[in-house]
Amino acid sequence: MPEARISSGRLSKVRRFVRVKGPLRIAALTAGTALSLLLLLLSAVLLTLRLQSLPASSAAQVSQIYDASGRLIDSFHAGQSRESVPLSRISPYLIDATLAIEDRRFYEHGGFDLRSMARAALVNLESGRARQGASTITQQLARNLYLTHERTWKRKLREAAYTVQLEMNLSKEEILGQYFNQIYYGHGAYGIEKAAKMYYGKHASELTLAESAMLAGVPKGPKYYSPYMNMDNALRRQRLILAAMQTSGAITPEQAAAARAEKLAFKPLQPAGSGDGAPYFRDYVRQTAVDELGLDEHLISEGGVRIYTTLDPAMQKEAEAAVKAAIPSTSEQQAALVAIEPETGYIRAMVGGRDYRKGPFNRALARRQPGSSFKPILYLTALQNGMTPVSPFKSAPTIFSYDGGRKTYSPRNYHDRYTGKDISMRDAIASSDNTYAVNTIMQVGAEKVVDAARQLGFDGDMQPVPSLALGTYPASPLEMASAFSALAAGGMRAEPTAILRIEDSKGEVLYRAEPHRTRVAGAAHAYVLTSLMESVFETGGTGSRVSAMIHRPVAGKTGTTSDDAWLVGYTPELATAVWTGYDKGRRITTAEAHRAAPIFAAFTEHALAGRPARPFTVPDGVLSVAVDTASGLRYGPGCGGWRMELFVAGTEPVGTCDGSRAAADEAAAGAGAGAADEQPGRGGWLKGISRWLRR
Repeated sequence: MPEARISSGRLSKVRRFVRVKGPLRIAALTAGTALSLLLLLLSAVLLTLRLQSLPASSAAQVSQIYDASGRLIDSFHAGQSRESVPLSRISPYLIDATLAIEDRRFYEHGGFDLRSMARAALVNLESGRARQGASTITQQLARNLYLTHERTWKRKLREAAYTVQLEMNLSKEEILGQYFNQIYYGHGAYGIEKAAKMYYGKHASELTLAESAMLAGVPKGPKYYSPYMNMDNALRRQRLILAAMQTSGAITPEQAAAARAEKLAFKPLQPAGSGDGAPYFRDYVRQTAVDELGLDEHLISEGGVRIYTTLDPAMQKEAEAAVKAAIPSTSEQQAALVAIEPETGYIRAMVGGRDYRKGPFNRALARRQPGSSFKPILYLTALQNGMTPVSPFKSAPTIFSYDGGRKTYSPRNYHDRYTGKDISMRDAIASSDNTYAVNTIMQVGAEKVVDAARQLGFDGDMQPVPSLALGTYPASPLEMASAFSALAAGGMRAEPTAILRIEDSKGEVLYRAEPHRTRVAGAAHAYVLTSLMESVFETGGTGSRVSAMIHRPVAGKTGTTSDDAWLVGYTPELATAVWTGYDKGRRITTAEAHRAAPIFAAFTEHALAGRPARPFTVPDGVLSVAVDTASGLRYGPGCGGWRMELFVAGTEPVGTCDGSRAAADEAAAGAGAGAADEQPGRGGWLKGISRWLRR
């Protein structure tokens, strides 16, 4: 009996084992069958890919840019800038540099670097955005040869298939050779031979280590790493590549140090398109399409797209002519100009420098200290916070305390010129008095000025400190023109727009601009400020030397620092920012500081030639009041000199300088013109009538 019980227990365990083992065996059989089918399917796919021939490479198509009238500005064709050379005629330094930065496991993987893909996925997951890619050289070649650059899953699957086919049908050397003859090096150059000639004027076989490390960094992002576009970025990436080459053992530490110290000589850049029309604007359009609209750079370069822009060809011609005429050909001084249509935000003209062939650096987008040309933003803030055109401050050397009394600031006027007495906001704008400006920002609050600047489109770093009043924080000509265009449009800001529409090669619309306007200032405040800025072009104003060149209502503000000179202004139809100066490390002379104003005046007058002069539209809520020039109070029979002044309704002075109630009532009723007629012998009456009639 004991033996029977033992046998029964063992039998029970066997039965339990069988009950457990059965499902495991079934699962194992199922998994094995699925794996076998998967391997069979994969083998069939690989065999199919092996037997299929690779498709013909996708032909690059002409991409074109049109102006606002529909006329061709420029066109791009990749095939016009490609020269093929065998791998044996490419510098070994360039090959090693490219492998080190683009695909260091190129000879180890079969087209896909799983290790790099996992590392990139981890980096992107940690950062919450796509910061790192993992495309191998073979993947990049497949994309460049056979596919468009649309970002879809279908395209990615086809890219994977072509990558496998390339690895099956070509040797690693053949893949690498085709890659170097296809890759884009910026500025219309496809392939390393064309790039070597464009950048250095030599063959690809002759590239030095330093030159190779520089060029190998460009394909990652030509507009970021091209030495023509951003030398600092290009040098940082060159150093990164040299370090990667040293780590991989391709070069020694001594070679890396020598390459870092080598001074490279670049050839002057030729325009990348078929012509040289508006080259800085053309580059800005491409940059906007890629950075802001999300289009692939290769699609813009070779995808046959058509880009319709806001450029006015006649205005662009006048802008280039004005810059050329104002600066002697022997001078190295640079200039930039941006003109914007206030009602729409359309960029009608853009000049980024005097000679694109010497470098495509677009100074219209570069931030420089605007100096006193920033003051209208300050005074707009002041008008919106209770100050008026007659608010007085003393023009005299002043020490201002801020940050709880821990810091001081002592602004100085140009050539230390002060009146030594109270002046009005109109006087301060016309003469660009710095003491008045800092008094204003201290009263209004620097934080409010920063907020107003942000609403007007300024993106740069601005700290709420007293020196902000004098334009010490950098801004670009594009930002300045956009901000002033909002003043010209009565406080309505339209986003700067360069691209109206983009169509693909089939005529399908990829992008269409949608007008976007925002109220950033009250119409009455903008109009009163415009009136104040008109004084800049009157006798005694900082822009008076060019006033005779402009035969229409115009408002603006000059700005001068030790390195920069500006004139930013507008008519009802056009807002224009002009900057002149040197790129770096050189101050401007007094004569050079006076070149921005003539450029502005000549461009404005010629760009609007043939159009009738339009006055600035007077909005509701603006009063014209006769004021005493000495006190800023209402004018009365017992006062001295007078002038007509504009006020936002509710901010006009209440009392008269002589206490006469009748005169106060008359002025309150808007009888400013009557006051002018009744006082023909008073000082300043011609100036008062002149300004009033132009309203």
